[in-house]
Amino acid sequence: MSHERRGRGVVCRGLAASVDLRLLRSAGRERRCDAHPTIRLIQHQQPMKILLSNDDGFQAPGIVALYEALKTLADVEVVAPEHNNSAKSNALTLHSPLYVHQAANGFRYVNGTPADCVHIALTGLLGYRPDLVVSGINNGANMGDDTIYSGTVGAAMEGYLFGIPAIAFSQVDKGWGEIESAAAKAREIVQQLMGNRLENPAVSSDAAPWLLNVNIPNMPLEALKPLKLCRLGRRHAAERVIVQDSPRGEKMYWIGGAGAAKDDAEGTDFHATAQGHVSMTPLKVDLTDHDNLGYWAQTAARMQASVTVEGVR
Repeated sequence: MSHERRGRGVVCRGLAASVDLRLLRSAGRERRCDAHPTIRLIQHQQPMKILLSNDDGFQAPGIVALYEALKTLADVEVVAPEHNNSAKSNALTLHSPLYVHQAANGFRYVNGTPADCVHIALTGLLGYRPDLVVSGINNGANMGDDTIYSGTVGAAMEGYLFGIPAIAFSQVDKGWGEIESAAAKAREIVQQLMGNRLENPAVSSDAAPWLLNVNIPNMPLEALKPLKLCRLGRRHAAERVIVQDSPRGEKMYWIGGAGAAKDDAEGTDFHATAQGHVSMTPLKVDLTDHDNLGYWAQTAARMQASVTVEGVR
């Protein structure tokens, strides 16, 4: 990570009116703004180093546009899948070798999953630790339940699991419409986040990572509404599987499309993007059902008591 530079009277204005990120550090002593007392400012002296990946493949318009937008902001290294790997989530390839090749434009590509790309980049391919892992821009939304299946989110999460801040970017609609605008908005968000290095206040270590999921409507840059911090919505169950006959007469099954939004209430990513806002959701990896731990503790105790009684009998 780059060295700290302590400035005087530094004021940073945030991602949007709805997310005020004013951060102060003065004379070597941290000062905290009243609106956000837990957010601190660290500025980089050295150029940022960004690892960029995706799940649509190294030739996808989304990653090309994002690279072009970020390359004047940081040293950007692309390590991405050779082919489309949508919905590969956090999958790693364990039983076949992975090969890395370099395209004419300098992008490196791997015959593996998005998580494979980030994993091997961080465990030996790069030879250095990047300041940020960025994934995208995905061809289509990753909102609500999508985040569980998403290879775009999976690539970002792999960086997060290695202790590196990470962001997953997606466009709401498929087809790459207004991709340059989406890339410009993504650059703006990266610049504001990393130029004003946000730390996780819940952990004392300066290296505490964070994981953000960002969805950008397919709109001209000037038409996009301010960024909104959101919770994940929910989708209905996926559509029915598609059954076809192969040329050899065998049954083929294709996974059906994602379900429509089920929970798209105000405050969700679905609602925000439907209103033209860029949605941003902080994610975590802990899948523990904390709300119901008490219930399951009682249930486990009853189960154990039942086993003990039956054993006595």
